[in-house]
Amino acid sequence: MDFVSSPLVFVFVDVSLSGYSWLYLYIATCRSMPTSAALDVVAKHLNLKFFEVPTGWKFFGNLMDAGLCSVCGEESFGTGSDHIREKDGIWAVLAWLSILAHKNKDNLGGEKLVTVEEIVRQHWTTYGRHYYTRYDYENVDAGAAKDLMAYLVKLQSSLPEVNEIVKGACPDVSKVVHGDEFEYKDPVDGSISKHQGIRYLFEDGSRLVFRLSGTGSEGATIRLYIEQYEKDPSKTGRDSQEALAPLVKVALKLSKMQEFTGRSAPTVIT
Repeated sequence: MDFVSSPLVFVFVDVSLSGYSWLYLYIATCRSMPTSAALDVVAKHLNLKFFEVPTGWKFFGNLMDAGLCSVCGEESFGTGSDHIREKDGIWAVLAWLSILAHKNKDNLGGEKLVTVEEIVRQHWTTYGRHYYTRYDYENVDAGAAKDLMAYLVKLQSSLPEVNEIVKGACPDVSKVVHGDEFEYKDPVDGSISKHQGIRYLFEDGSRLVFRLSGTGSEGATIRLYIEQYEKDPSKTGRDSQEALAPLVKVALKLSKMQEFTGRSAPTVIT
C-alpha cells in the first residue's frame, strides 16, 4: 500500500501533489486489521479518512458501496478500489506504472530512470518503514490454539506483567501501551464483528497481532503478525528478518507459543 502516497493512484494524469491536493478531500482508505499500519501513517500525513476492518473483503465492499472508501488492501496482498469493489492486480500494476511514468516524465531521454526501489526508499525517508512478517502455525490442535488465545486475552488485563515479559525477552524493545481483542462496528449496517484478533500495541508504533483461523476437525491455524516501525532513515534499509528478530523473540515468549502448541518453528514465514 506504499503507493497510496501518490496522487496518481487516484487520477492517472500528469499532475503534481501540490497542484491537486484537493483530490484527497473525497478519498478514503481502508486496510484489514492485520495488514501493515504503513497506510495509517500516510493517511494521517495526508489528512485522509481511514478505516481499519476485520479480515474479509466483504467489509471493504460495504464501505465502498456506501461511498466511504476509495482504495483498500489486505494482508494477503490483495489491493483494489471502488471501480470494481474487488481485488484487482492489474489496477495495482497500472498504479505503479503511472507513478513511474510521472517520476520519469522529465527524464525519458536520460541515462538512468527513477526505479521502484528509489521510490520506496524515498517513501521510507518521509514516512518511516514498517518491517513486517507473518508466522503461520498450521494444523495446530484446536484446543491448544484456543487455550493460547485465551491466555493472551487474559494477559492483556495486566500491562505491567506484559512489559515484564517483554523486557525479560528483549530489553531493547519498546514497551506495550495497549492490548485488546479487535472488535469492529460496521458504520454502514451497524453489525458488530467480535473476536477478530488479539493486538499488542507498542509505544514506538510497533505491533503484535495474533489471529486464529480455522478450528475444524483437522486443526487450527495460528497467524502471528509482527510489525516493527522504524522512523530513523539510517535504519530503514535493513533486512526485514534481521530487523524483526527482537520483536519475534518477544512475540514467542509472550505467547508461550512452543509451550501451548509444541511447535519450535512456524509452518510458513511470509
